[in-house]
Amino acid sequence: MQAEFNKLACLEFEALLEDHVTGDLSNADAAKLADHLESCVACTTALENAAPSAELLRALSPAPDPGPGFSRLMMARIRQELSRLNEQKSGWQPFVSLAWRFAATATLALAVLVTFDAVRHNNPPDVAYLHPTQSRELFPDPGRVPADGDEVLMMVADTNHGQR
Repeated sequence: MQAEFNKLACLEFEALLEDHVTGDLSNADAAKLADHLESCVACTTALENAAPSAELLRALSPAPDPGPGFSRLMMARIRQELSRLNEQKSGWQPFVSLAWRFAATATLALAVLVTFDAVRHNNPPDVAYLHPTQSRELFPDPGRVPADGDEVLMMVADTNHGQR
């Protein structure tokens, strides 16, 4: 339980450690940090490790501004390097290439079928249509309705189709 409390307390003092190293810490926060450093070994070690790096940074002269397109250029180079590394590591590249070829072939076949169907619907085939005078009616006498299912079957099965 005490370790969890120290870890939460250290999160609170993490920003204060950075300000202490750079010399931007107020008197009240400096006193609070000093009390915490007496009881926390992890923060004392972190402060000892960070102090030399802050001195090195102060000794170096500031770097010139890289310009407005620097971050875009760096991100493009990082993406390019990552894609190069991924291509080198990938054992799936032959399968991906085959899948793209299959997809392109399927797309081409679908386009040919859709075109064929569209052309076919624009030019319907010549079909001999039945005219009403050539067809025979199933029920020759429209006034007489069959009484039951058997009579319907008899009318359908009649070889003369209702004509005697």
